[in-house]
Amino acid sequence: MANPRSTASIAGHPIHPMLIPFPIVLFISTFVADLVYWKTASAAWAEATPWLLGGGLIMAALAAVMGLIDVTGDQQVRQLSTAWWHAGANVVVVVVELINWFFRYQQGASFIVPNGLILSLIAVVLLLFSGWMGGKLVYQGKVGVSDL
Repeated sequence: MANPRSTASIAGHPIHPMLIPFPIVLFISTFVADLVYWKTASAAWAEATPWLLGGGLIMAALAAVMGLIDVTGDQQVRQLSTAWWHAGANVVVVVVELINWFFRYQQGASFIVPNGLILSLIAVVLLLFSGWMGGKLVYQGKVGVSDL
């Protein structure tokens, strides 16, 4: 039987794995900026975080669309419970970071310590789980791996 295929692809290269580094880096950068702000109280770090979160949310939306196309486009992918754990964790990350962004936008730097910092930490921990599940999809489930 052929490997589960990535239906959102360009010239056979899956798009989802090309996009996911962006929200991951932006969300982790938010957490790092929160830590630096907590220790320094430098306004520049607080001002950077809504932009980091906003960029991360936009890129996460693009990655999610490509992931959704992959899940809906191949029955083998839909049958993998790992795909659903991966997707569910990512949805929770996006919801957490959307809440994080909203309150920072509304309340500014006063939200960061401790609330924003806690939400950023939760998102990073969830990203570790989601990344583990994504790795299982590729290395054990062979999703998007060429049959050559």
